[in-house]
Amino acid sequence: MKTLQRYIASEIFRSVLLVLLAFVALLAFFDLMTELKSVGQGQYRMPHAFMYIGLGIPRYVNLFMPIAVLIGAILTLVQFASRSEFTIMRASSMSTLMIGWTLFKIGIVYVLVTALFGEVIAPITTEMADHLRVEKLGGTGSQEFRSGQWTKDRILSHGVDGVVIGTRILNVREIGNGEMTGIRAYEFDRDFHLATMISATRAEYKGGNVWRLIDVSETRFANAVLDRNASHEAIGAAVQVAHLPSKDMVSEITPQILRVSAADPDNMTAYRLALYSIHLVENGQNTALYDIAFWKKVINPFANLVMIALALPFAYLHTRTGGTSLKAFIGIMIGVSFVLIKNLFSYLGLLKSWPPFFIAVLPSLLYLAAALIMLRWAERH
Repeated sequence: MKTLQRYIASEIFRSVLLVLLAFVALLAFFDLMTELKSVGQGQYRMPHAFMYIGLGIPRYVNLFMPIAVLIGAILTLVQFASRSEFTIMRASSMSTLMIGWTLFKIGIVYVLVTALFGEVIAPITTEMADHLRVEKLGGTGSQEFRSGQWTKDRILSHGVDGVVIGTRILNVREIGNGEMTGIRAYEFDRDFHLATMISATRAEYKGGNVWRLIDVSETRFANAVLDRNASHEAIGAAVQVAHLPSKDMVSEITPQILRVSAADPDNMTAYRLALYSIHLVENGQNTALYDIAFWKKVINPFANLVMIALALPFAYLHTRTGGTSLKAFIGIMIGVSFVLIKNLFSYLGLLKSWPPFFIAVLPSLLYLAAALIMLRWAERH
């Protein structure tokens, strides 16, 4: 029986690998056609475009793995049925439960592989690819909006510890590797009165939540500017402007948090998403988008188990119910519909404020229920 299980596993692994390579090659080709428009700009050349596409391959693997598992498993099981191998397996006392257990163990392998690519390999290579592209095109970092990147943190009495004594709104024109360019910081006291306004040409991260601001202009506002009865002289004296070559700013915002805030949540690791959600909660901001992305990251590897369960009923379908090509097409449609429904639930959940875990797990539960219904129907007929 172990020999038979190894045979099933090796055939499925081979089919899944071929399908995955086809998807990755197709998407890489389309992305390369898009990148050709940038070749020749700055120092960006054809080898850099190929490197950029190559570094993006782990992201494609993470994206298409569940669909590849579904189609590869369907192709393998359909071939077993067409060659009467599946009939022989059942005649040799291999029950549906035993076949399902074999497929479950195969699916666990793909769960681990998907988690490895999604949480370790793809985030690193994607960041390297973005850094390469920005560097060769002559940029210095990422820019989310026309006005730059906005974020918020708390001002604590002892740097990163102690009681909250104010709020800081930070605007950054561009974000680089441990650097910021075009910084504007607005610091408010506990009553939300503007206390300090800081602008700097750039900033370098020194570690320990300390940013070294370079070429600083600092404007401080004393309480006299809030007094309606204050004289012009008092108001003028309350506004103090200083120009400094450098100034250290202690902030809860780190380069890691900045990269998350400037990046697409779907391209970040679950750890970074959780870290940024905690930061948003501490600053009283909405975390729905990042919570949904976090739970999608956690649930996504287990979609491989659902996909391989959906493939099992195809082994029970007689050859005359459709050829291999038709069943492969059905598998593609099921996989595409799964991705579309996941995205649909994400958008609906964001609009309707549904629980993030519910949004992430419901599509998988629906397709798992469909797989069990299909298997029950196939066994009866």
